[in-house]
Amino acid sequence: MKREAASPLTQPINLQDRLGKLTAKRQEILRPVLEQPRGFVLLSVRAMAKRLNTDPATIVRIVQVLGFASFREFQKHLHDLSIAFATSADTMQTGGSDRSRYAYVVDSIDRDLKNLQGLKNTLDGARLNDLAKRMYSARRILLLAGDLAAYLAGYLEYQTSLLGLPVFAATSPGRIGHLTRSLTKDDLVIAISFRRCLRQTVEGARKAREREAHCVAVTDTFLSPLARIAHETFLASIETTSFGASYAAPTALLNALLAACGQVRKAETMEIVREISEEQRHGSRWFQE
Repeated sequence: MKREAASPLTQPINLQDRLGKLTAKRQEILRPVLEQPRGFVLLSVRAMAKRLNTDPATIVRIVQVLGFASFREFQKHLHDLSIAFATSADTMQTGGSDRSRYAYVVDSIDRDLKNLQGLKNTLDGARLNDLAKRMYSARRILLLAGDLAAYLAGYLEYQTSLLGLPVFAATSPGRIGHLTRSLTKDDLVIAISFRRCLRQTVEGARKAREREAHCVAVTDTFLSPLARIAHETFLASIETTSFGASYAAPTALLNALLAACGQVRKAETMEIVREISEEQRHGSRWFQE
């Protein structure tokens, strides 16, 4: 991902900072677009102008004042907004048009496959490998998450603990506050949250950045507040055709990170894996007839 490294040059335009440059009349023209970006993202300049009861030239001037180089760039921003502010009702309404029996089952799997393909096409393997190396060199690894994303943090914590890495998951406001308080520049923080992001995760990442820990964001859009805070960002779509969120792509991203971790110190990993294998074959916790 060419834009994943967070820096002043790559951060997206913050519309809230730019809206004040518009006249009150033009702010009112733009208001429906910002309130319902999903309904405008696919419209041409002319179609958008017609929907807003104005002319195409006015739309172009608004886009320019907001700091976008082109209308296409503005459309991309609207697409990111529609992701960041998506609700369960939005995702349910974007289901496939095929109303054949049980079509929603195929639609769901197709959506997951598209999310996975998007991850495959954009993921920078070298950057992910560098993150795996940083995990081994970190004094401590802190995973910040909450709500449904807590399962991703727990999954990554469990898997990396097999390798003996000093990893801790924080998924409640209190634990996030306690664990971020003692962070240093030698620590690594991976913050996981999607769409608008949970407050506890964002505030934890902000505190980690203040403590000079290296911060990594796992989210689904560069408009995410985590992307603005973190040193680097990895994107994985959670789009779904149903009422929830699909974690197929985020889980695949974590699996790719685990694969990279397994190769950093392969000899050590193989020793651990052999010991684990013995337990898997003969351990008392496994059911036997």
